[in-house]
Amino acid sequence: MNKYPAWKYILIALTLCVAFLYTVPNFFGEVPAVQVSGLRTLKADANTQKAVEDALKGAQIAHDGIELEGEALRVRFKDTDAQLKARDVIQQKVGEGYIAALNLVSNSPAWLSKVNALPMYLGLDLRGGVHFLMQVDMKAAMTKAVERYAGEIRTSLRDKKIYYNSIVRDGDKVVVRFKESTELAKAEKEIGSQITDVVLRASGAGEDLVLTATLKPESLKALQESAIQQNITALRKRVNELGVSEPIVQQQGADRILVQLAGVQDPTRAKDVIGRTATLELRNVAHEHLVGAGFEHLRNEPAPFNTEKMTGDKGEVVLVRKSVVITGERVTDAQPGFDQQTGRPIVSVRLDGPGGRVMLQNTRENVGKQMAMILIERGKPEVLTWPVIQSEFGPQFQISGSFTTAEAKNLALLLRAGALAAPMEIIEERTIGPSLGAENIERGKNSLLIGFALIAVFMVAYYMLFGVVSVIALASNLLFLMAILSMLQATLTLPGIAAIALTLGMAIDANVLINERIREELRSGVSPQMAIQAGYDRALDTIIDSNVTTLIAGLALLIWGSGPVRGFAVVHCLGILTSLFSAVMVSRGIVNLIYGGKKAARLSIGNVNWHKSEANPA
Repeated sequence: MNKYPAWKYILIALTLCVAFLYTVPNFFGEVPAVQVSGLRTLKADANTQKAVEDALKGAQIAHDGIELEGEALRVRFKDTDAQLKARDVIQQKVGEGYIAALNLVSNSPAWLSKVNALPMYLGLDLRGGVHFLMQVDMKAAMTKAVERYAGEIRTSLRDKKIYYNSIVRDGDKVVVRFKESTELAKAEKEIGSQITDVVLRASGAGEDLVLTATLKPESLKALQESAIQQNITALRKRVNELGVSEPIVQQQGADRILVQLAGVQDPTRAKDVIGRTATLELRNVAHEHLVGAGFEHLRNEPAPFNTEKMTGDKGEVVLVRKSVVITGERVTDAQPGFDQQTGRPIVSVRLDGPGGRVMLQNTRENVGKQMAMILIERGKPEVLTWPVIQSEFGPQFQISGSFTTAEAKNLALLLRAGALAAPMEIIEERTIGPSLGAENIERGKNSLLIGFALIAVFMVAYYMLFGVVSVIALASNLLFLMAILSMLQATLTLPGIAAIALTLGMAIDANVLINERIREELRSGVSPQMAIQAGYDRALDTIIDSNVTTLIAGLALLIWGSGPVRGFAVVHCLGILTSLFSAVMVSRGIVNLIYGGKKAARLSIGNVNWHKSEANPA
């Protein structure tokens, strides 16, 4: 009686071993490091690593290891003093094309990483990092939308050969002027059927006829919502693809975006990451001003009428038209690859429907001419590439040039991450240092340890040996919870630590129910072996009922909560599941090892008023 089959003991032992393996990395802590990463088309490689090693050796700064992971280079140091000195030396060595940023990296052994045993992420309040609150310029988003509608109206009227005098943007309106009323009527019909987001109003008389297109209120609201969501998506993709661990990018209010980057100690580094969320534009090159192979003759001259002078990625002068063909918001996908005929790196680009139609019309009229892809960062435009249009194309096309495989990959990243629908400005900036985060961790750890110790003392004093079993089950529950959080690479915050403390109380509550059930059975005269079996069986329903109801509340917080509430809910829900396993399976297994298959006169479960029939227990 009260004996588990061998497979159950193997299952418990295996889960404990796996849980221990995946919990261990969290105890090695983090060490200061400098992370070197390239801007735009540059990346850290073996040459960068050699240059950094030589620079540190020349400055006599010792390091604890240097490793190249993907396109980033990480150098570990023993203390923050060496880290700060090294950052300045490295930044001076690698130049402006790279960023040397302060960071924290896990100190766990490499063999643990090979089996994917990684520490859980720590939130901003525990690890330190930077916090930005960004204001989206909704007026600029509206202006860009009105300009887009003006371009669509112009293209539509040209396609239908409807004659007009001029098309201009006037605030949030598009004003089209005509000389003839018949042309105005045809234009009103055509625009009304093609563009449903605007309200049309005709006015004027004689040869000064005006058709005004104004955005509908519901369209304006949808535009604003779309703008902030597009900015969030662009920010999230860019930060994720650049390798920042567990960033938080979410909407805050009607026109603000919250960005939190845990573990980034340097606000300048964080601003550079955020700053890469640039606007992408495709414009036609002003080929009529081309002399020889370029526009070098215009370097010290003002740009001709209706053109703009820009700089290419190699410092060359590029002259482009002011009118924008399409923006990055029309790019749905971009992937690096190789040309099947030449084997040279290319970038395959896919546009959405409206973008494909505009591109088809533009390329049809400009075969043999050049088109520039322009990245605008912090108001500074830079021409990434300006290839020749070989033939007309629509929503799918390839970009080829003299770039390398790495440059093609990074160009695809910039295209794929999308453009900002509207400019943003940082209106709030906070930096939480690693020392404050370490203090929060220490306080949270002490709270858990003190709470665990008090529970352990009470359980052992009140339930004797069964109290010891309960404490072991409670410790295994913490082990399981930490392991699952590490496996899921979840982010632990201060609310998460509060959820762990709550899990301790809930898990021990299950053991209290079991122990009291066993006591009740003993008081009613049942033998010790039968009392153990009946106690666990009868307590199980109550434990499941109470945990399921609590789990429902936790899931509600997880689904409808946000920020710290969700962090609490994740740990809370996982803790409920692990407490069920540890309180029932693990504690029952230990009790079975102690009392299973034996004739026990008494159970070490504290003071019990024994029934008379227990004089000769079974």
